[in-house]
Amino acid sequence: MSNGRTAGLVVAVACTGVAAAQQLLLIAGYGGVLPGWQPWPFLLVAAPAWWWARGRWRPVERSGVGVRRLGAIPGPVYGIAVLALAAGVWAWLQPYEPYIGHEEAVYANKARAWADGTPAAGWGTYRPPGLPALGRAALAVHDDVGALRATGLVLVLFTLTVTYLVAARWTTPRRGAVVALVVLSGLGFLRRVPEFLNDIGATGLLLLVVWLLTRAQEVRRSWSLPLAAGVAVVAFYLRYGVVGNLVAIALAAVVAYGPGAWWRVRRRLAVAGLVLAAGLLPHFVYATEVTGSPLGLVLTATEQANRVYVGDGLVYYLAIFPYRLAGDLGAVLMVAGLVLTARGRDARRRFLGLASVLVFVVLGLATDGEPRFVFLPVVLLTVLGVEALARWRTALAAVAGLALLTVGGTAQVVAHGAMPDPVRQSASTVPVARALAGGDGPCLVVTGYEPETGWYSGCDAVTYGQYRGAPEGTRVTLVLYERGRLQPGRAELTRLIGHHEPTVRRIPTAGSLGTATLITWR
Repeated sequence: MSNGRTAGLVVAVACTGVAAAQQLLLIAGYGGVLPGWQPWPFLLVAAPAWWWARGRWRPVERSGVGVRRLGAIPGPVYGIAVLALAAGVWAWLQPYEPYIGHEEAVYANKARAWADGTPAAGWGTYRPPGLPALGRAALAVHDDVGALRATGLVLVLFTLTVTYLVAARWTTPRRGAVVALVVLSGLGFLRRVPEFLNDIGATGLLLLVVWLLTRAQEVRRSWSLPLAAGVAVVAFYLRYGVVGNLVAIALAAVVAYGPGAWWRVRRRLAVAGLVLAAGLLPHFVYATEVTGSPLGLVLTATEQANRVYVGDGLVYYLAIFPYRLAGDLGAVLMVAGLVLTARGRDARRRFLGLASVLVFVVLGLATDGEPRFVFLPVVLLTVLGVEALARWRTALAAVAGLALLTVGGTAQVVAHGAMPDPVRQSASTVPVARALAGGDGPCLVVTGYEPETGWYSGCDAVTYGQYRGAPEGTRVTLVLYERGRLQPGRAELTRLIGHHEPTVRRIPTAGSLGTATLITWR
């Protein structure tokens, strides 16, 4: 047995060393030697080896070598350092994705439409108004993409601050900083840090809801429930997709704490219900006007999912759990969090773990799978994972050090592995869109890349499937790329042109879509 534990220690040290070496390789800019700039998950092997060999390294743990000095630094200092690091990574990544992306452009177009009346290309009524409202305020300060992206940074810092504060309340300030750092280091999270999107901001609000629910059970005579309802309303208007998260949270709360615990706070629960109803009333009125049903917009938003069958989102989450969600280090902590949930009898831990699992299940059944949809369970399981390691100070310090390395490595993965493909596509769509800008009168572009084309051209834009003609006097341009998507065949193209006498021009591009053909008429 002794030899086995010694061998386990050797494996643990070797795999951890290789994992750290990979991150250093990425930071130094040599990630190209790894397939797709993706590090191998050596920590998933190292973690059980460390556990098996725990008898060998516990003497070092008890000595506290190198840890006491770190413990002397106040926890809030670490929290502020994580926020500063996030802002620095955001700024460093901006030049690697200089053009606004497809989803970003949808919300940006709506924000600009509210600002100056430019058509909101790509916008649908099933989308929430919260992010465009924030974007409208940003454009009033400075009318460019940078202002919108800065709004995204504010949402990132908000969510990381909430993560730190909530984790600090549930554990300690230093552990809260470790949680925030590990969350920042994950590929799924860091990939969205540079962008103008609502997923990260909504995660911070949902985490507040979870914390307020735990507070409602743990603090006597707390009025956290009505406040939680108010925060849930704000989260809903920022992202309609939080409905699935809220359903999972509510189910987990009932199961973890028991129906009796909520019956005892029924008055405050009733007030929370009134707050929720009042906050959602404007949405229900608008949804009824637009769709004929109070739930019409939410159901329409769900129907936009690109799923092949019911449950393919759940299959996707099972396939990528946990490594592709949170990276090598985050994956280890998420699994540790699940183990802590399964072993523990603490109601709060049960609630956090069960909520995490149910979010995957509910969203996996309701929509298609994407890492940005499930940031909440990543955060919750990371909190539990850090708590599981809390009794080993040296191990926790090692996690913090690895997380710091991983942030730098993951930033390189995002810059050189994830961003090049969208940038190569934008190298085709942006020059074409800018060539369509200006001119007299209204303009409409028909293309498979409608939101980003609308942003850079200032024209309204629709897909070929959405095109139903245009008002008299509108300049209509059909855009076809050599290697474009959602484009009509020859017969369909002839039908679309109809009796018009168009002008045709070609614009060579350096992007991945190749030469563009523009067919224009009035």
